[in-house]
This record gives sequence, structure tokens and C-alpha cells, in this order.
Amino acid sequence: MNAVEIEEAVSRLAESPFDPKEFPFAFLEAFGNKATTIKRLKSNSSNQSDLPGGVLQRNNIHLKVCAEGEVGATLTALRDSPATARQKVKFILATDGTSFEAENLADAETIACAYPNFADHFGVFSGVSGHHDGQADSGKCL
Repeated sequence: MNAVEIEEAVSRLAESPFDPKEFPFAFLEAFGNKATTIKRLKSNSSNQSDLPGGVLQRNNIHLKVCAEGEVGATLTALRDSPATARQKVKFILATDGTSFEAENLADAETIACAYPNFADHFGVFSGVSGHHDGQADSGKCL
């Protein structure tokens, strides 16, 4: 997928009704992850998360949908998770469908915004797809 296709897919996801069970997989799919990759993560055969309900794609991202109001605590749990370090995760992401927080662990760039606004900052996650376009992004979307 190119940057325009990714931006369109991420925008569609942000505009769609929030589905807590499917969000982690829809997020990865929006960034061009293949159906077989998503299927393996869903079946837990390649999900390396050590957090209940977490989804960890090795060398990429550790994400978790949490209860409303628990986004900050969940992001901290993702950051502190032994699996995050062991699996060389580059991004962590927590959302409750109302709030959205994420961090690029390589450069400590963070995002904290209302869930529907996360698509405005898809460039922060360019590495999720392996696509790097050099876009700068402030990360703040409140």
C-alpha cells in the first residue's frame, strides 16, 4: 500500500463505528498487513502479547483495547510489558474507543487524542506498514 491508500484506510477506520474486538486487527489491516498475518494474530498463533486482550506483532506494535477511562494506564502497561521489550516492539497503542494514545518507542513521539481524530496523524505509524515517507507529525490531536 502507498501512503495515500494507507491514509484512506485509516480514515475509514476512524470514521467507522468502534468495534473493540476487531479494532486491533482492523488497525493493522489499514496499514497493509496481509490477511494471513491478521489471521495468525487472531488465532493467537503469532500474537506475542503478555497482556490479557493485547495484540503484539513482533518487531512492530503492541496494542490493546481497554475499558473506558483506562487508556493512560493501559499505555503504561504496554510500555512496561516484558513482551514489548523482548519482541522489539516499535509502537504501543491503547484505546477505549473514546480516547486514543500511542507512542513511537524509537523516538518517544506520542499521540493523545479523541479516537475519531487519530487518522489525522497516521504518519506517526508509517513504520507499522514498513512504509516510510518522511512525513513529520506533531502527534497532538486534542
